[in-house]
Amino acid sequence: MKRTITAIGLTLVVVLAVILIINIRGENTQSEQKDASPHSLMPLRANEEKSTRSPLLQWSIEQKVSQTLYIGIEGLTLSNQEKEMISQAQVGGVILLGRNVENAPQLKNLVDSIRQANANNPTPLFLGIDEEGGRVSRIPDSAIMNLPASKKIGNTMDPQLARKTGRLLAEKVKAFGFNMNFSPVLDVVNNPNNQVIGDRSFGETPELVRKMGIPAMQAIQSARVIPVVKHFPGHGNTSVDSHYDLPVVDQSIEDLQDFEWIPFQTAVEQGADAIMTAHILFPELDEKYPATLSKTIITDVLREQLDFNGLVITDDMAMGAISNNYGTSEAAVLSIEAGADMVLLTDTSQFQSVKDSLTKAVRDGQIPESQLNTSVTRILQKKETYKLSESYEDTEEISQLNKQIEEVWNQIQ
Repeated sequence: MKRTITAIGLTLVVVLAVILIINIRGENTQSEQKDASPHSLMPLRANEEKSTRSPLLQWSIEQKVSQTLYIGIEGLTLSNQEKEMISQAQVGGVILLGRNVENAPQLKNLVDSIRQANANNPTPLFLGIDEEGGRVSRIPDSAIMNLPASKKIGNTMDPQLARKTGRLLAEKVKAFGFNMNFSPVLDVVNNPNNQVIGDRSFGETPELVRKMGIPAMQAIQSARVIPVVKHFPGHGNTSVDSHYDLPVVDQSIEDLQDFEWIPFQTAVEQGADAIMTAHILFPELDEKYPATLSKTIITDVLREQLDFNGLVITDDMAMGAISNNYGTSEAAVLSIEAGADMVLLTDTSQFQSVKDSLTKAVRDGQIPESQLNTSVTRILQKKETYKLSESYEDTEEISQLNKQIEEVWNQIQ
């Protein structure tokens, strides 16, 4: 009798399992039929919070390409076209530059409008800004005081001060709704004619830059803001400003390893989230392509040799180093093909062309779809790790921030 009952029980288990599999397959088929539009991401269930764990396998190539695009805004307010890039195309990120900032209320309203444009999308935006302190500061100092340039912090040789400065930079950008800061600069300035980096660097030796830059990076992370260290493989030995033309650095691989790469290598070992590439030609590494477009530099060196598995974000494709030598769409395709995860595109007039070119490159096999999937997975995982959303993070009182920034200024005098 026991054997008969056991057999019946096993039969019921098998039947129930088959029914469950059939139901799951039926639900999947219905889901695929509902997702007929190639221009909209899978909707969230009514009881599901916005999450970056979207069903990537059901995204179209176009949708995945959009996540690799980190766009700029042309003016002080969001245009209808820019709203569509966010709400319909569903780009991966938005960066604001100096041209987008007039005063504190205007900046707050602009960030609010960007967040609102993305409010109904299943994937939150990276909202980025360059807030380094010194001459590269976007947050209006009428609201929150500017911090000293990295060089002044480096001169103290006090890593605790660098850590404090990093935390305050993060709190500044969080106060205005940003979740990513393109800082700190890990370039080692060893060229007296280098004006583009100059006092943006912590110093003239890799040891000092590492000593100060890594605590700054870690403090930004601890404040729940994503730091993007820059500009790999090093912008310190240039005399040409890559905003206007293409710098060429004739350094041997050994010199780069023993000097420029040291802060970046340490950053990778200490858990760097994201690295920005430099628009610089290093003939000893790649005779043909600048770092941003070089598979040798991004994949062979940064990914494999330095073992970096975080986000690789290009510098702005509108800069002269790229735009004077390549078409924007051509450069975007080359950069993703080389191993970059996201393309910084502040010239929004090129958006559709770049998106179409990247989509075509994937469909034609120039960029393997598996590689695109890897990049989009990195993007989504980073957003999930930092629990990004369209709501504001809790920040310190502005008066307290200004008091602490004043203390930093007093320490360097």
